[in-house]
Amino acid sequence: MQGLPRLTPGHALFLDFDGTLVDIAPQPDAVRVAHGLIGTLGLLQEMLHGALAIVTGRRLADIDHYLSPLRLIVASEHGAHCRMAGDPQPQAAAANALPDRLAQAARQLQHALQPYPQLLLEPKTSGIALHYRHAPELESLCSALMHQLLNELPGMELLRGKCVLELKPRNANKGFAIAQLMQLPMFRGRVPIFVGDDVTDEQAFVAVQQLGGTGVKVGVGESLAQSRCETTEQVRMWLAQQAAAQSRETANPQDTTREAMP
Repeated sequence: MQGLPRLTPGHALFLDFDGTLVDIAPQPDAVRVAHGLIGTLGLLQEMLHGALAIVTGRRLADIDHYLSPLRLIVASEHGAHCRMAGDPQPQAAAANALPDRLAQAARQLQHALQPYPQLLLEPKTSGIALHYRHAPELESLCSALMHQLLNELPGMELLRGKCVLELKPRNANKGFAIAQLMQLPMFRGRVPIFVGDDVTDEQAFVAVQQLGGTGVKVGVGESLAQSRCETTEQVRMWLAQQAAAQSRETANPQDTTREAMP
C-alpha cells in the first residue's frame, strides 16, 4: 500500500475532518485545530483554483466555526448538504427525513438517555448521532435505541463510525457527494484525492479510485483505499509540505522537485 501522494495543481482534494485534519476528541466540541492548518488549507485552495472540499459527517456550522475565516466548499452530514465556497447557505443534496419527525425522534432518544449521562446525543440538520466514546460498554444499548428509531424513520439508514451510531438519509453518502462535486466546472477533469479515517469514508475511497484518483486511509483497519498514512499529524505535515512546494515552484518554475511522503 502506498503513502501520501504528490499533490499537483491538476488534482482535486477532498478531506474528511475528524480523525483526518484534527485528532478525534473525547467529545465533538473538544477538537483542536493545529496551528498553521487554516493557513495551509487557504494556500491549497489557491493552488487548486478552488478545487478543495471538506467532506464530513459534521454539520456545516461546525466546519465554518473551526476553519474560520475560511469558507471552503463543504459536503456536510455525509453529503446530505453541500455548500459552495461563495454560497451563503448549503443546498440539500439528499432528501431529508420529515424534519418534524426527526426532531421528535431526537426528543424521544434524549428522554431514553437520561439514565446514561456518559452518552452524548448530537442532533443534526438531517440526522441524529449518538456517541458512546465515554461508555463503550453501552454500545449494544445504543444500537438497540437507534434501531428502534430507524424503524420509525422512513428513508433513513444507520451508519456506524468510531464509537458513534448515526441516523442519516439513505441516499446521502460521501462517495456520491464527491461524484457530484467532480461534475462541477472547478473540479471537472482533475484527478481526485480523498483522505479519510473511518468506515464512513469507504464509499468515498471507492468513488475517487473509480475516477482514477487516490484514496488515503488514515490510521489502522481494513480499507479499500489504495494508500495509507498513520496519523493526523502526518496528514497535516503532508498538506503543509505540498503547499510549500507549490509556493516554491510558483516562485521558481525551474524547481520541480516535490517528493511524496512515505
